[in-house]
Amino acid sequence: MDALTLSRAQFGFTIAFHYIFPPLSIGLGLCLVAFEGFYLSTGKKLYLEIARFYTRIFGLIFAMGVATGIVMEFQFGTNWSSYSRFVGDVFGSALAAEGIFAFFLESGFLGLLLFGWDRIKPGTHFFATLMVCLGAHFSAVWIVVANSWQQTPAGYHLVGQPGGAIRAEVTDFWQVIFNPSTLDRLWHVFMGGWQAGSFAVLSVSAYFLLKKKNIEFAQTALKIALVIAAVASLLQLFSGHESAKVVSFTQPAKLAAYEGHYTTGPAPLYLFGWVDEKNSQTHGVSIPGLLSYLVTGSTDAPVTGLDAFTPDKRPPINFVFQTYHAMVAIGMTLIAVAWFGLFLWWRGLLWKTRWFLWVLVFSVLLPQAANQLGWFSAEVGRQPYIVYNLMKTSDALSKTVKAGEILTSIILFGFIYLLLGVLFIYLLNDKIQHGLHMKEEKGHRA
Repeated sequence: MDALTLSRAQFGFTIAFHYIFPPLSIGLGLCLVAFEGFYLSTGKKLYLEIARFYTRIFGLIFAMGVATGIVMEFQFGTNWSSYSRFVGDVFGSALAAEGIFAFFLESGFLGLLLFGWDRIKPGTHFFATLMVCLGAHFSAVWIVVANSWQQTPAGYHLVGQPGGAIRAEVTDFWQVIFNPSTLDRLWHVFMGGWQAGSFAVLSVSAYFLLKKKNIEFAQTALKIALVIAAVASLLQLFSGHESAKVVSFTQPAKLAAYEGHYTTGPAPLYLFGWVDEKNSQTHGVSIPGLLSYLVTGSTDAPVTGLDAFTPDKRPPINFVFQTYHAMVAIGMTLIAVAWFGLFLWWRGLLWKTRWFLWVLVFSVLLPQAANQLGWFSAEVGRQPYIVYNLMKTSDALSKTVKAGEILTSIILFGFIYLLLGVLFIYLLNDKIQHGLHMKEEKGHRA
């Protein structure tokens, strides 16, 4: 493989591994605020124990997120130096803001969150928890701003450099922040994080219930997380719809790839299928005119097809089609799981339905899969551009890095990340198995 392919594979691998942790910290941070808020409002020690338990897990997730995130930044200077020169003015401001307003906020109050339980007042500790939660969300804000600018550039002009190179220079920082896709993509990321955190709590709680351990603890945490999961999964549907509408206007080639839509005109919505890129055909089960209706409000309205773009300006269509539809399918599954759980709770059957508890145990994987697939769809769907309509990915590569050097670093990073993954699973399991300092109960509530 050439240096470009290897560099893309390396960045995709490292960021995919890293992206396991930020959504968890966003969602689990919200859950911690809920747990500790209930403790302050009711005074029940049970909520305090729940908050303590999941705070330890949050600390582990935060540490893994920091360790895996550093690698990506170095790749900008090693593998993608041409890209860094082009977007440095834009990315420098956004990433600096992320460090000052988000990371320092989150990490600064994290010490109080982890070690301040018996040293500061409950109200002060709750404030620290709230700041950690906000810090995790603010971190997502600035990362999404930077990435959204790549999708829909705004607030810049191009400046010539010695040797004929050009770079993007910020002319309006607020336009950079509020570029056309930022807000819709931000809410989509938030909801994905809320789902990741709440389904993690659901998984642990269901496991305790199946093992008949810490029954009251598990039931209480499960109820709170189930409400968060139900709300987030439904809001995710609406945020995804709004994001797709923005894509239809700002990146029509990406939307056409999402649905395998080749001919400009009224467009169907595919439930599933397969794209034959060689013959420019999409085969599968579709609902005629539904994509047109969702985008424009009319089933007869034309939607830009892939025929409006030359082959060199189209993304890998079948890959984007499959990842996008898999993400949507998982999203609908998460809605069904969360709201069916609420139904069982309402009927008083939640604790008695063992098969559903097993579903909850393994449901922790679904938000992670959806988050990864959504990222694949968005980033690969932008190709062949690394900055949409401004810079192609092939032009962003460093000129001096060789394929053999990149392959060696991929192998080494793969080994290190494998060790980190095994260590994370081991420590997480240890905290789940032994981290709860509560007496086990023999019975359980109906």
